Amino acid sequence: MEDTSTEPDPGSRPDRAPGESAGGDGSRGADDAPDDADDLAALRERVDEEYDFDDFGPSDMAQMSAEEWDAAFDPESWITGDRLLARAEAELKSRIARREVFGVLERVREDGEDRILVYSDEGYAIVRPTGEVTGQGTVLRDIEPIVALAAMESYDVPEPPDDWSLPHPDSVPEGSGEFGNLMIQVIAVVQVLAGAALLVASFVADLNTIVAPAMGIVFLLIGLLLFLMVANARLSDRFRSEEYRERLRALRQAKERPDFVPVEGGVVNESERDE
Repeated sequence: MEDTSTEPDPGSRPDRAPGESAGGDGSRGADDAPDDADDLAALRERVDEEYDFDDFGPSDMAQMSAEEWDAAFDPESWITGDRLLARAEAELKSRIARREVFGVLERVREDGEDRILVYSDEGYAIVRPTGEVTGQGTVLRDIEPIVALAAMESYDVPEPPDDWSLPHPDSVPEGSGEFGNLMIQVIAVVQVLAGAALLVASFVADLNTIVAPAMGIVFLLIGLLLFLMVANARLSDRFRSEEYRERLRALRQAKERPDFVPVEGGVVNESERDE
């Protein structure tokens, strides 16, 4: 089957097998190589301090230079084959459970080879035993660094939960951050009451100053602004939640993979779409 992949971002490291360097021939170029082992060790130490590999993502991958990438990911230490697929599958299930990856995960067999397929309504990614990742859309950008981590011997892959799949659309709440919204509302009420009290006191006591009524108006305006912020936050949360539910419904109701997914192989394990 012919591979389908998109052009990687300029800062992105591999659209290649984990052990293949930025030069494409599996070895570091002479111009990019550190002068000696001490320089390489120093570079690796700097990369370890600068990047958090427990929370490594596409933005970190885009920031890394080719020299940093080769120093951090020693080609001779890459995990490949069925073990890589198992580690990548466990890591992806954990990320899906934490809602860090949005997609349907399937282990498929095509051309006599097991592969991992992850797709959503907007893109897909295919992971091969060699560590090569191809695809398109946000799914590809999310999964590339995850596979790179799974291929590292030093990275401990977490055990995914039993219920790792995407949630049912009806279980998605209307919004989040209600405690924060409540605290802002309390502050807004205090501001409004303080402003009203200053205005009333100014007129009742007939204070010969403009400071009190001016401050009262300021407090009232601040209170109203905070109420508007809460209303806007709730509307935004409701909109995002509804959009998320609609994407979940589209995936669950689909009887087959989207047309842009170039995989015809059968499913080795069941996906959450059928649950």
